[in-house]
Amino acid sequence: MPKLITCFKWVVDEADLRVDPGSRKLVFDRVGYKISDYDRNTIEEAVRLKEQHGGTVTAITVGTPNAKKSLKDVLSRGPDTACFVNDQGFGDLEPSQTAAILAEVIASRLEYDLIICGEGSSDLYAQQVGPRLAEKLGISCVTYANQVSLVDGRLVAERKLDDGVEVVAAKLPALVTVLPDINSPRIPGLKQTLEAGKKPVMEVTAKDLTGEYPARLETVERKAAVIERGGVKLGADKAELKKLVGLLQKDGVIS
Repeated sequence: MPKLITCFKWVVDEADLRVDPGSRKLVFDRVGYKISDYDRNTIEEAVRLKEQHGGTVTAITVGTPNAKKSLKDVLSRGPDTACFVNDQGFGDLEPSQTAAILAEVIASRLEYDLIICGEGSSDLYAQQVGPRLAEKLGISCVTYANQVSLVDGRLVAERKLDDGVEVVAAKLPALVTVLPDINSPRIPGLKQTLEAGKKPVMEVTAKDLTGEYPARLETVERKAAVIERGGVKLGADKAELKKLVGLLQKDGVIS
């Protein structure tokens, strides 16, 4: 029976962000946090594979001690155990550092056949952690999957690409990054939420790691995007259409 690992990240809930109208700076003083939307799909897919083939699911995250609030949520979604890798300095990690930390913890403490990662995270969306983690562990990596199955000790995945669909197979152990349209994440009920508090959690701190991972990212400023509208009203006749083309050419939208 397969041993499955699903990676997830605790991120700012963008629904709580406010914008200062004068400076356009994002205001974070009242924001909540949530499991990254992309990672909810990874958790769901791991649990679905467990329901089909048996085995176990371990959810793992790297973050600050504040991310401990994510554990009950993630465990209510179906994983059997969680691994919480945390340090106060892990809030500004660069993706290569996150992958290195995950690789060290997984290689030394967890057994696995398949690791499932999201396409990216809903904050940085660097799309690097999954492939970098596979490289660190020395296992096969399949990206952009919108369908995953386990057949005779192999991962079989349907990859959704810009120019078509590709079906590939990789011998286990392997890592796969999945797209959001692979499934619809379940919503935990009261029973699942209560059971989550009884599931085991492995906690790993920076002191337990052999590598050193000082923060490399510094957020200098965050501003909201602005869409400036010209406010030009046009009619529906041919002359107005020519006027529209001229305005678009002037703005560089078309040439």
